[in-house]
Amino acid sequence: MTIKVLIVDDSALIRKLLTELINKQPDMQAIGAAPDPIVAREMIKALNPDVLTLDVEMPKMDGLSFLEKLMRLRPMPVLMVSTLTAAGSEVTLRALELGAVDFVAKPKMDIVNGLQSYSEEIAEKIRAVASAKIRRLPSAGTASATASAATNLGLLGSTEKIIAVGSSTGGTEAVKEFLAQLPPDCPGILVTQHMPEAFTKSFAERLDRLCPRLTVHEASGGERVLPGHVFIAPGHSHLVLKRSGANYVTELSQSAPVSRHRPSVDVLFQSVAKVAGVNAIGVILTGMGKDGAAGMLEMKQAGAYNYAQDEESCVVFGMPRVAIEMGGVDEVVPLKSLGERIVARLLGTRKLGMRV
Repeated sequence: MTIKVLIVDDSALIRKLLTELINKQPDMQAIGAAPDPIVAREMIKALNPDVLTLDVEMPKMDGLSFLEKLMRLRPMPVLMVSTLTAAGSEVTLRALELGAVDFVAKPKMDIVNGLQSYSEEIAEKIRAVASAKIRRLPSAGTASATASAATNLGLLGSTEKIIAVGSSTGGTEAVKEFLAQLPPDCPGILVTQHMPEAFTKSFAERLDRLCPRLTVHEASGGERVLPGHVFIAPGHSHLVLKRSGANYVTELSQSAPVSRHRPSVDVLFQSVAKVAGVNAIGVILTGMGKDGAAGMLEMKQAGAYNYAQDEESCVVFGMPRVAIEMGGVDEVVPLKSLGERIVARLLGTRKLGMRV
């Protein structure tokens, strides 16, 4: 089936380039291009697109305001087109919170060659967005109540335990919801989320604000991994777990991309398998592709206990599905229950003196 795409962007050049890139794909068609949300609203009614690409800064109505109205009145798959700037990253993260499925970064210079150089990535994102589940986000009160309940389950602090998390499409909100469920004394957490370099610092800062029971950092390398602390892989490097004496520490690597990703979930999970073994818990969340599946299997073979987000709660059930098929997953759990299940396991195994 052909994916019908409507492009909404105030730049005539961007509209032209995206139209050409999309129409070169055998399974998709650009059915229209609107210069602003007012025109787009009428084109959506007339053309019934499968996917909307949406710019942020536009005349008459900004992209966020339009997105919020759209997701309330006519929810549909949206791919944001964002600038590679700190301000652009903040707005894009807000767009994902409002219901956009994913984003593609618009280059600041040499737009023609910049967009053409990753045309295949844009096409893959459109395919993923087209197949994504569109749903209303839970209220802020829901996440807060879950986190509050988790703090009453007991002290978990341990410098031996470690939690490793991997995610991609739909993952920014899934990671936020997962972290909000955890108590302040949970084991140290390492997260690899597929995201460009200009966005990961803003992502970490946003999580730090929205998950006040935990301290969230963009990893810079050499940090000691302590209970209650979360380290996000920067967009330019793989995040690796190392040991320094009795301590876990972070390390950054700019080795070649794995599964076309840097940071790669496989690289993180493989390092955790090697360094933490039976003391590790692996978590694989929503995302397209297969990054993390092989690394999660290595974690399980090293004695770790692994969780995958279930299909119903995933925006894109790609990475978890492949990890399950490869045999690296011990439990498949809805996102809303994931933190509670991990806390219960940590408490139970601590009492029994068993592996996590």
